[in-house]
Amino acid sequence: MALRARLESIVTPVVADAGCDLEDLTVSRAGRRQIIRILVDADGGVGLDAIAEVSRAISAALDAAEETGGELVPGEYQLEVSSPGVDRPLTQPRHWRRNVGRLVQVTAGDRQVTGRITAADEDGVVIDTAKGIVEAEYAQLGPGKVQIEFNRVDEAEFGPDDEEDDEDDLDDEEDDEEVEGEER
Repeated sequence: MALRARLESIVTPVVADAGCDLEDLTVSRAGRRQIIRILVDADGGVGLDAIAEVSRAISAALDAAEETGGELVPGEYQLEVSSPGVDRPLTQPRHWRRNVGRLVQVTAGDRQVTGRITAADEDGVVIDTAKGIVEAEYAQLGPGKVQIEFNRVDEAEFGPDDEEDDEDDLDDEEDDEEVEGEER
């Protein structure tokens, strides 16, 4: 626990300076080395470039801490920085806020609720279910779980106008080719 607390005191300001939140930090042993796993997230998510930047900054901060205070992690260690996956439980207001628009399942009181998060703030969440709107304070909820959707109708399908526009574009390209052929 002392190692984890020491690592958190070094890593937290670095992650915050990058505009992210430290979601989790774990230290585990793999053979002769330690693995330091750090999960970071931010409003709007974190991309690979941001993860790489945060990883470099954390590595530099850990190196600097070892130079000034001696060996931080006994022996060799491997640093892994990533963002949480969809399987991370929604437990903090920021987790709910970052998942507005997604389908979730959660225990609210004595019942299981499945629906789409339509709003979330520091006090509670609004979930649109098949049976109506559920408004709940976080204290009334268990951890939420994002439900994976492979085919959302509003994102996956094209409307009839989109298909016609694509066909019109193809017709225009054919016309352009004919004109180019005539000019030769």
